[in-house]
Parts: sequence; C-alpha cells; structure tokens
Amino acid sequence: MLRRILVPLVAVLAGLLPGVVVVEQASALTKMTHSQAAAIFSAAGITWSSSGNCSDWNNSTCTSFTNINDSTVYGVRTLKQASGCAVNITGGTEVGHASGTYSHRNGYKVDISVYTCVSNYIRNTFTRIADRGDGAQQWRSGAGNIYANEGNHWDITYYNCGGC
Repeated sequence: MLRRILVPLVAVLAGLLPGVVVVEQASALTKMTHSQAAAIFSAAGITWSSSGNCSDWNNSTCTSFTNINDSTVYGVRTLKQASGCAVNITGGTEVGHASGTYSHRNGYKVDISVYTCVSNYIRNTFTRIADRGDGAQQWRSGAGNIYANEGNHWDITYYNCGGC
C-alpha cells in the first residue's frame, strides 16, 4: 500500500502527472533566462520567431525571453494547452516595445502570431472589454490577463499564469 501511494506522489513532485503546474507558480515574481523559458516553450510545443532570427534582448529585430516573468511563460503555456492551437511568439522582452510597468521589457508581455485557431479561442472564450487607447480591441481572460489585437499580432499582458 505504501508503495502505491509513493509512486504517484513522486511522479507528481517530479512533474510527470497533471497538477504539478500549480506548484510551479510561485507567489513572488520570478525572472527566467532566455534558455529556461525557451525550454519550457519548446516542451509545450510553442514556437517563436524573429525578423532577425536571433534572441539578443538588446536588438529589436530579435525575440528574447531574457528576464521574462515565470507567470508570463506559464501563461503562454496555459493558452496553448487550453486552446489546443498553434502558438508562435513573435515578441518578448527585447528592446523596441512601449515602456511601462506591465511592459515587454519588464517581462509581463509577449506578442503572438494571429492564427485563426488561437484568435477564435481568444474571441470566443474571453470577455470583450473596451478598446485600448490606441484603438486595439481587447479581451480579458477569467484570470485577468489582457489580450489586445494589434492587427498583425496579439499583444498579451500576463498578470498571472492563467490557472496554470
């Protein structure tokens, strides 16, 4: 009997069974390296691309995850898992985005490609809210994260991981 209990418990703690993601999200803000975030995205089937084919966070043509918040990384993973759609990140923490507390550079935002599947999921699952100051249409998830359609990409602000 003891063995039957320990094996699943060890599997949960090792991240091999569903439910461990609840443990992953710490209450304090945790920053990740580009490599750490890239490994999580890759394992989840999330792709990324940049016009410069690079990841230097000091180059605006790159897509970097340097100093990205863990809640942003897990939030994108939650979107991928919940929607079942392809997700491609086109913007991360690299220079060239608007400044502010909840900005790309501070690790709260990513841009993703506007694919039909993920766009339909956002529009049909989340709540339409007032347009952003620049006119971008916005949706709010049940977790409070904001999805803004900027035309050629979705600009997403992750305040938390979205129930990861």
